[in-house]
Amino acid sequence: MTFKSSFSATRRDFLLGGAATLGVVAAGGLSMASVIGRAGASENAGGAVNMLLRPGAAQASLVPDPAYQTAVWAYNGIVPGPEIRVRQGQRLHARLENALAQETTIHWHGIRVPNAMDGVPGLTQAAVKPGDSFDYVFDLPDAGTYWYHPHANTTEQLGRGLYGALIVEEADPLPVDRELVWMLDDWRLNESAAIDDGFNAMHDVGHAGRIGNVVTVNGVAPMGTAGDVPVRPGERIRLRLLNAANGRIFALDFDELAPIVIAMDGHPVTPHRNDTPLLLLGPGMRFDLVIDIPVSGKPSFAVTDRFYDGMENAIARLVPSGTPLRDHAPDGDLALKPNSLPEPDLGHAVKHDLIYSGGMMGDMILSQMIRSGHITPEKLSAMGMESAAGSGMGGMANMMRSMFGAGNIWAVNGRDPDRDGNGPLVTLTRGQTCHLTLMNATAWLHPIHLHGHAFRLLARNDAPVRHQPWLDTVLIEPGDRVEIAFVADNPGDWLIHCHILEHKVGGMSGVIRVL
Repeated sequence: MTFKSSFSATRRDFLLGGAATLGVVAAGGLSMASVIGRAGASENAGGAVNMLLRPGAAQASLVPDPAYQTAVWAYNGIVPGPEIRVRQGQRLHARLENALAQETTIHWHGIRVPNAMDGVPGLTQAAVKPGDSFDYVFDLPDAGTYWYHPHANTTEQLGRGLYGALIVEEADPLPVDRELVWMLDDWRLNESAAIDDGFNAMHDVGHAGRIGNVVTVNGVAPMGTAGDVPVRPGERIRLRLLNAANGRIFALDFDELAPIVIAMDGHPVTPHRNDTPLLLLGPGMRFDLVIDIPVSGKPSFAVTDRFYDGMENAIARLVPSGTPLRDHAPDGDLALKPNSLPEPDLGHAVKHDLIYSGGMMGDMILSQMIRSGHITPEKLSAMGMESAAGSGMGGMANMMRSMFGAGNIWAVNGRDPDRDGNGPLVTLTRGQTCHLTLMNATAWLHPIHLHGHAFRLLARNDAPVRHQPWLDTVLIEPGDRVEIAFVADNPGDWLIHCHILEHKVGGMSGVIRVL
């Protein structure tokens, strides 16, 4: 899958041209072939993991030319922030000490935390002021690949480097020779490698989000030998992939490696090879892969992002060398033990629709979905959009202009739920099964993320989804309808929003309340 891009490549070419290598992240970071730094973690006598996270200003070498340093915001001085690694069932005690000049919080993306620990200012906690601290204390119920990032001024704070991996290890880990964690990101840099200050620009909010011109893996632009990952012939690798970008969707080509998917968004899935040649990884999404390095054959294997046609990005190059570890791929079951998640009772589910509309060129997709009958007059009436349905494209264009005039680029069920004061999108009773149909009546892809729960992905466009994975973030293409289901077992007010962060700012967000 490739998409045309109108983003200029001039600065990208300038910044990534010339120098051939980039070894490490600034301020003590490690090369992408290594485990991300874990500075500051300790385990107390009761078995809890204690972690100090201090967001503040730092310097990083994001581009190949060592003469260029980039001023970033980072946890504990490194990008990505320290990897937090705990065992399933352990308690995490993470103290946030805010060294920024603005308020912040930490959201634990994908973790089923108590509501007060979710890190959403104004909804689950008060924002942490500069110089203040906040203690996040919670148990880790689910093994898997997760991450942490701010949920205050998120577009800028995450876009300047505030994120890190949170790995919850299984009691019975998968037998592999090595594990790699790759946090993918992109940065919008100017000619001096400084971060472009234009956060929440109207073009970004109404189109594909903030797309950068420099892609990094664990804070390193993987150009030349900086992207080389030495491997052994016959080696079995577990690769944990995370997309920490504001808006960029990655479409990963693994050359001839044919990885096996073993987990999605942290949760085990029936081991399988991907259904399509490219692995789509939207913002906020994660994949766990098993890669078996061939015993013989090619001298290297390139991992490439091919989402934007004509703007491919190198991600890594796996380079086999040395004596083979074995003469064929290992045998054995790759299935991980499932996490203990409550299974939705679809026969007694409460059903709701969430229709996402707006954005540039959105009137065309909305019109198509109305003509096809997938969005009915009854649904439009419930959204207060009868005039749009009754007057064709002109009416929808007027409706879109009205939204933009009110500062709402995007809408959920015709609303701007974060700002309109009309309450939650959905209210559930604890223990209920909720069956949601998410409809993308826009011209853009949207990774929709639900806080506090994991959901089953049931169907796309009425066709059952293979393996029906547990997810917390689902990527929805223009015109598509996606069905998900979950048990509302975690009380509180929980965000459900697009994880293209500029889309959230523009109105693609709301609350599911569990009483």
